[in-house]
Amino acid sequence: MKNKIVIFGLLLVAVFFMSCNEKKQEEKPLVRPVSYQEVGFLGGESSRTFSGTANTEKVINLSFRNNGIITEFNLKVGQTVKKGELLAKLDNVQSRLNYENSLSSLNSAKSQMNTAKLNLDRVRSLYEKGSTSLSDYEAGKNQYRTAVDTHESAKRTVAIQQEQIKYGFIYAPVNGVIAAVNVEIDENVSAGQKIAVLNAGIEMKIELGIPENVINRVEKDMIVAIGISSLVGDVFRGQITEVSPSVDPNTSTYPVSVKIIKPSKKIKSGMAANVTFDFGTIETNTLVIPAKAVGEDANGNFVFLIEASESKMFVRKQPVTVGILNSEGFAINEGLSAGQKIAISGLQTLLEGQEVKLQ
Repeated sequence: MKNKIVIFGLLLVAVFFMSCNEKKQEEKPLVRPVSYQEVGFLGGESSRTFSGTANTEKVINLSFRNNGIITEFNLKVGQTVKKGELLAKLDNVQSRLNYENSLSSLNSAKSQMNTAKLNLDRVRSLYEKGSTSLSDYEAGKNQYRTAVDTHESAKRTVAIQQEQIKYGFIYAPVNGVIAAVNVEIDENVSAGQKIAVLNAGIEMKIELGIPENVINRVEKDMIVAIGISSLVGDVFRGQITEVSPSVDPNTSTYPVSVKIIKPSKKIKSGMAANVTFDFGTIETNTLVIPAKAVGEDANGNFVFLIEASESKMFVRKQPVTVGILNSEGFAINEGLSAGQKIAISGLQTLLEGQEVKLQ
């Protein structure tokens, strides 16, 4: 009997480990996004390419200005909307209650004002006949002025509460396409909570970050070449529209916006893009890469080369010999050639042969 129990237990353990192995086999390898840069020359490189993201000219986060439960919701991803179209509304229970209370207060204030007016007329008549004092007459005038002010305040409160009810409705501010939906009907939302994203405008732009060693060469209205990662072979012209004077603390780069001249309808918001800047004549043959792209192990300095294989991108550990460190990074004496792509972030977490995607 004991032998049977032992065998049964061993079978259970074997089945458990087999199921765990099957689950592990089902797990897909993680495709890590990496920032990259092409190896270029020190000084006046003829061109530099940086990665960015395509977006519509105007991106609007839609939200209510009131709290409540969504009772009507006419939004779907990819939906085309027209300016003034009702997109969503709340139950507005609290706003309607406040409005009704304000109406009640207005009626009460109006009644008090009318009573004060009748009292003032009576006191004025008595004063003109000499049957009451001046102080009584002045008191009547003050009561009437106070009642009038209270009535005007109540009228303004009613107008404000009417406006509050409008805050429970969302109308399309402009023509556009719904890019994202973040809530569902019957959901309780807060004022200012993003419920959807509206892409407006017909122009497309590329948003990217430029490192400090290059930013001073970038100028507004500069013409650049744009490649979209998913549209292989297509090259678009772009014009720089915005150059930030301050660094983004999250990326340690300077934000730059590029308008796509004559964009294709195939370009969708969120697509990865490569923007190539032409900076003129090459002044030196010394290769240089950012200091953060260089790692070090027991065998010396290395970088992670990004290589393509069967439509996939992989990283390969490449030993390099570095030279002096200057404002643009490390000079490279051996191991790299111009135009090669290298990872410039997350070296500590990359592995030899790991599949990656460019960002």
